[in-house]
Amino acid sequence: MSNARYHQHFTVSWDQLHRDVRELCHRLVERDFKGIVAITRGGLIPAALIARELNVRLIDTVCISSYDHMEQGGLQTLKGVEHDGDGWLLVDDLVDTGKTARKVREMMPKAHFVTIYAKPEGRPLVDQYLTEVAQDCWIQFPWDMGVAYVEPLVDQVKR
Repeated sequence: MSNARYHQHFTVSWDQLHRDVRELCHRLVERDFKGIVAITRGGLIPAALIARELNVRLIDTVCISSYDHMEQGGLQTLKGVEHDGDGWLLVDDLVDTGKTARKVREMMPKAHFVTIYAKPEGRPLVDQYLTEVAQDCWIQFPWDMGVAYVEPLVDQVKR
């Protein structure tokens, strides 16, 4: 990602994500939720992990699309829900600028909104998050990466 907005990188492995989700679940386990609403697509995997940890069977989605992924321009709701979120857990991987979060908050004002990672601009929009990261930090999620072969160091040096 060579966008000028990002000056730091934070790579999240599958193991790290799983540990972070479990840690967040420790803070949610005493609560009783009717179900989970995942904000697609980033919230899908965290929502599945949370559903397992909290033994929640009812899972729904809110599908939001931004017109321009580079500038996070206009937002379009592809699929909403038919309730105000009362008793529901709303899940996303990250709150960044807060544009998506704001739109979903309007749809489900009574939901308990959690994200794994939060940036300062979007942080006030969520009820709980696990880790704060800098606004200029690009988070590399495990589902956006693949495992690749890396040459042994000695082979790189001898070239």
